Amino acid sequence: MAKKVAIQIKFQAPGGQATPAPPIGPALGQHNVNIGQFVSQFNEKTKDLNGMPVPVVITVYEDRTFTFVIKSPPAAALLKEAAQVAKGSGVPNKEKVGTVTAEQVQQIAQRKMQDLNASDLKNACRIIEGTARSMGIVVEIEGAGGAQASSAAPENGRQ
Repeated sequence: MAKKVAIQIKFQAPGGQATPAPPIGPALGQHNVNIGQFVSQFNEKTKDLNGMPVPVVITVYEDRTFTFVIKSPPAAALLKEAAQVAKGSGVPNKEKVGTVTAEQVQQIAQRKMQDLNASDLKNACRIIEGTARSMGIVVEIEGAGGAQASSAAPENGRQ
């Protein structure tokens, strides 16, 4: 017989560096889950992410056991890492803070493909490009005349 699910908890934690401090401790403590056990398992599975924020969904069962699913890091965090910027622009339509190449966007889209609502890689790339645009990061797209920057134009040169 399957276990009965008591609750699902969703939050973000730093990969490989989670501690029982908020948001983890209070979220799990109120459902009587062993916080230390979760933290050690989570840190072991995410040790290669080195502090990048990672969404996690924890399913807590009525007998106080749990399972968890680790999602891919947020697109904004991956874009900031690729563009080597500390944060996005406060006014993205006027101030640009960095650039990423179309190849970097494609790599990010492939990494996030399972978590995106996209039917193929082309549409996943468009989602990532939109996130970059809203952060003030310019996406460099190679066209016939060399490299050109894609900004708010709806058609970005992809086939």
